[in-house]
Amino acid sequence: MALLDLILTYDCNLACDYCTCAIAMRGRVLPAAAVLEALRRGRADGFDAVSFTGGEPTVRRDLVGLVRAARALGYRELKLQTNGLLLAQRSNVERLLAAGVNLVHLSVHTNLAEPYDRMVRRPGSHALMVAALDQLVASGVALRADLIITAGTQPHLEGAVRWLAARGVRRIDFSFVSLTDANRDNVASLPRMTEAMPRLAAALAAARELGVEARSLHLPRCLLGADAGHAWDPGSTRVRVVTPEATFDLADSRLFGRVHVPACDGCPHRDLCPGVRPDYLARFGDGEIIAARTAQVVTAAEGQAASGSSGSS
Repeated sequence: MALLDLILTYDCNLACDYCTCAIAMRGRVLPAAAVLEALRRGRADGFDAVSFTGGEPTVRRDLVGLVRAARALGYRELKLQTNGLLLAQRSNVERLLAAGVNLVHLSVHTNLAEPYDRMVRRPGSHALMVAALDQLVASGVALRADLIITAGTQPHLEGAVRWLAARGVRRIDFSFVSLTDANRDNVASLPRMTEAMPRLAAALAAARELGVEARSLHLPRCLLGADAGHAWDPGSTRVRVVTPEATFDLADSRLFGRVHVPACDGCPHRDLCPGVRPDYLARFGDGEIIAARTAQVVTAAEGQAASGSSGSS
């Protein structure tokens, strides 16, 4: 499914401490006429799914009308990416679903109330997010919860999965924090991938145990190891991003930069894996990839040796 990703605005009713949108960007919007033109052009170019995102798209007063326009143009999947605060009110959920939204990605961040409120820098927000989550689950709309992996949230990933599953969520995405744009200098937010992996592995195991579909973004398959099947690269499909300033393919975005280091050569996942983000390499280098690939090569060699020994006996 080809996706048209519309960043309607950089305005937001939260101020997440890891957000890449600078304060100076607030106020920039994609005018309604530009949204409608992008929707029409997208359909003409074969796009059949659309995502309304931001910033926070629900702060747009014309959001319901834009969703209706997308449905009228024939988009089959109409996705809303949201922090959900305004969806704590049931009538807002009902209006958006009636307009045509049939998929919601809810930014849960973390399930813990105090860390959540501290992260989004707005006291009382966790309760609103939870109310929205419950409203969405009750509505029956297709729902995916987004969890961010930061130095602070990584110890609680498994608990978040179990908490979400208990509330009726059946799909979860894990995203790795990025040191780009407004979050460029917040180096303390970014953990090493090898530091996060044991916590993520436990969270993925919990998801499998509970029958929850879980996807991992940004982490290369060589580090995921046995969990490589959970890897998902949004840039592997056709995605066009439309922002207030520019239009580009997601594969060209810094958040999904396709950087393959020398150690990637010969990797069995090379054609599937997007590699490592430039911001991560600038911070930590490629030592973890080298170590993972070395371990892969040794394991493969040992397997071949064992096979040869067995065949000659």
